[in-house]
Amino acid sequence: MKPTVFVAAIFTALIDIVCAANLDTARIDQLTGLKGKLNEKEGVYKVTFPRSDVKIVVDGWTMPPFMGLGTWAAFTATKDGVMVMGDTVLFEDEVYAAMSAALDNGLNVTALHNHFFFDRPKVYFMHIEGEGAVDKLAGAVRKVYDAAKQIRATNPTPKDSLGAEPLPEKSSITAAPLNKIFGAQGESKDGMVKFTFGRPATMHGTNIGKDMGVNTWAAFAGSDDKAVVDGDFAVTEDQLQSVLRSLLKDKINIVAIHQHMTHEEPRIMFFHYWGRSSAKNLGQAVKNGLQLGGLPGVSSPLQN
Repeated sequence: MKPTVFVAAIFTALIDIVCAANLDTARIDQLTGLKGKLNEKEGVYKVTFPRSDVKIVVDGWTMPPFMGLGTWAAFTATKDGVMVMGDTVLFEDEVYAAMSAALDNGLNVTALHNHFFFDRPKVYFMHIEGEGAVDKLAGAVRKVYDAAKQIRATNPTPKDSLGAEPLPEKSSITAAPLNKIFGAQGESKDGMVKFTFGRPATMHGTNIGKDMGVNTWAAFAGSDDKAVVDGDFAVTEDQLQSVLRSLLKDKINIVAIHQHMTHEEPRIMFFHYWGRSSAKNLGQAVKNGLQLGGLPGVSSPLQN
């Protein structure tokens, strides 16, 4: 090994040791309510717990938590405090509360997805991250966990429905009020209305936009008073958290957060959503998110 490489390796190892020493592990344990383990080599303190309160069956097999049903949060010291990253095992009826708790307490939500096929009840995994003081971050992680626990304390068995009233068999959404909200002409079919808004990006030097999949869309069904909206948002990394907060505030459920492409510029994150209310309320909720997501021609009165 060359002397300069050796010195750099020693320096990196010393930094890891110092960072590990700067982690208040006892405080993390106290605030999260868990007992963690320290990886001195990496300077990371990790708290974990198995999701063993609900029996989970995957493709007919009862899955032990050891096989990938563990919630965790890992802390490492930074020059300004602490960084946390984690993955939280959730059921469908816990996602809204847990995500709201994360965003309301200074954490970022960076992904939401599934890991299995044919799982009963359906399992979701929500990734979080944040930087700041250890008290703030460890306390925020605890609030995320407590939000899910509160749901299960009320209903030990995960729900298989949002519990809303059934939609009418035939849709009859009036397009005009939604056209006015979005300032665009929606596509109508069989009493449903859909809007699609593209945004510019490039991939491997080629321009891509709305018809290549870089778009936000919203589809409305049901009646004007009892409607459902579902769709997909395309936002940049910097816009993701503020748009998520906006939709959650308006009682829209986030059902997936992920990417659709690689090597695109700027990097685009996509999240799928589902909401129930009047068509006008749902339209305004989506419009609020579009404003934060930089819809061309729409000013943004809200702050990130």
